[in-house]
Amino acid sequence: MLLNTLAAVAAAPAAPTRLDPLELFLQADIVVQIVMAGLILASIWVWAIIVSFLLKIGRLDAQNRRFEKAFWRADDVEAMVTGDNKPVPSRTVAAAGLAEWRRSTRDGVRDKDGLRQRLSATLDSAVTAESDRLAARLNFLATVGSVAPFVGLFGTVWGIMNSFFQIGAQASTSLAVVAPGISEALFATAIGLFAAIPAVIAYNRFSFRVNGFETRLYRFADRFNASLSRELESM
Repeated sequence: MLLNTLAAVAAAPAAPTRLDPLELFLQADIVVQIVMAGLILASIWVWAIIVSFLLKIGRLDAQNRRFEKAFWRADDVEAMVTGDNKPVPSRTVAAAGLAEWRRSTRDGVRDKDGLRQRLSATLDSAVTAESDRLAARLNFLATVGSVAPFVGLFGTVWGIMNSFFQIGAQASTSLAVVAPGISEALFATAIGLFAAIPAVIAYNRFSFRVNGFETRLYRFADRFNASLSRELESM
């Protein structure tokens, strides 16, 4: 009798000593699995945006600083702007201002105040367009940061509902019946937080960087506008 008991204990599967995320995913209900998979894909896309934005903002900031330094030292501003097609935001803003200047002064200047207003509006519009282009994908970070916890919570609620259904089906309130399902359900919330927390932090930080970048572009546009206004006064 003792030998049979020892053999049964030896044949029983060993209880897990730690959580296995892969096992939690594979054993979850199909609905919870879909929720988890969607959150994992969202998390991967969030990190792709974070890495690409860091590389992009760093590159654009360095290019802007080099261009502006050379721009204010150039003897021929128009050649400086049109001589290169690299997508530098400051160059795009300056090109927009020069294009408006050429259109408005082609046949002489009849209304200097009107020209100043058009130049200001054109430069401001160019700055706004460049800032919007830079921040184009940040809305996804905000969306994931606000929605992912609730999506994970939906998976958790569904998994707990399934666990209670198993209690009724098996007529047992033992923790051995409901604990696995609840663990799998709570794992969905954990993945939701894993996707949301970096998204919120990155969105707040990158929004600050975009605002600072936009401010520097406005300073450049205001200085260029002042230079054109001085030239306009001498005409």
